[in-house]
Amino acid sequence: MSVYIAHRLFAAHDRALAADLARRVAAKAGPEHVFLPFCDTDEEDLVAEVKGRRLFELDRERLGHLDAMVALLHGPSLDDGVCMEIGYAAASGIPVILVTTDFQTYSLTEAGHRLEFPDPLLQAVATSIVRVTRLGAPALPSVPAHSRFTGFRSRNTAQTSTALDAAVDAFLDLPDRAPQLVGAPAVIGAPVYVEASPYTAWGRDHLAKACVDAGHTVVVPARFTAADPIAGALADLTAVCTAARFLADVSGPETPPGTALLIGAAVASGVRIAAFQPRPTFTHAHGREPNWRNLMIQYAAETHLDNGEAVLSWLAA
Repeated sequence: MSVYIAHRLFAAHDRALAADLARRVAAKAGPEHVFLPFCDTDEEDLVAEVKGRRLFELDRERLGHLDAMVALLHGPSLDDGVCMEIGYAAASGIPVILVTTDFQTYSLTEAGHRLEFPDPLLQAVATSIVRVTRLGAPALPSVPAHSRFTGFRSRNTAQTSTALDAAVDAFLDLPDRAPQLVGAPAVIGAPVYVEASPYTAWGRDHLAKACVDAGHTVVVPARFTAADPIAGALADLTAVCTAARFLADVSGPETPPGTALLIGAAVASGVRIAAFQPRPTFTHAHGREPNWRNLMIQYAAETHLDNGEAVLSWLAA
């Protein structure tokens, strides 16, 4: 069984954590069955005319030949590239194990359903969730620590180790294949799915209104207002994967996690995607072209829209 370790790439401690998980999985399943991004794409030394696009292509190729995914998530701000990969796997029927040591739970209202992640889509598509919220046991009084900081670090290290071991066990217990979550392919006349961002100045309804004014039938997210957020999230997943087009506002410090997940699902389902972001923030890495969003989001979208006129032009194309 081939397993993909999805993780945030752009900080050393995240790559180290993912490598520790990959090592543990490899010890049980064999190293040839584990794919670790950045490590196994040789990203630092890769040379390509458009490096970010090439990395996207390599990643997508790998996502198309998986048996399972284990994703490391740190809340409440979840990496948009990882969320995109989760959506791709989920729409492809690939089992997804989510791993978090976040001690918080979330809800969409003060008294609403408690959720493992800020967006119910993550919980809805997960085959299994490994969640370790407590620190490891403190050192015995008879075993003095060098300092209180050493003891605190040891307790956090124990917590992380417990989570990684539990993730390996969850992987080994996976069924051969997860059930397909999405509906039938899009048909002629299918609606446009529109996902707004809480960060944009345009507000919740402007993109949907632009689509309606252009003569399109529109579907908007159900999960944020549904009595059952998980059921609403699965309805959103199916709606995106059967839509004619997906218009996603990717504004924010990162693409909102649910939006990123749905972009991955749309890519796997062959749905046309446009990313709306009036005020992009560019990222730069050695040997790579400037990217206006996480490269998995940027190259998943067929076009980048930054104003209302651009939206109308894309809808008319």
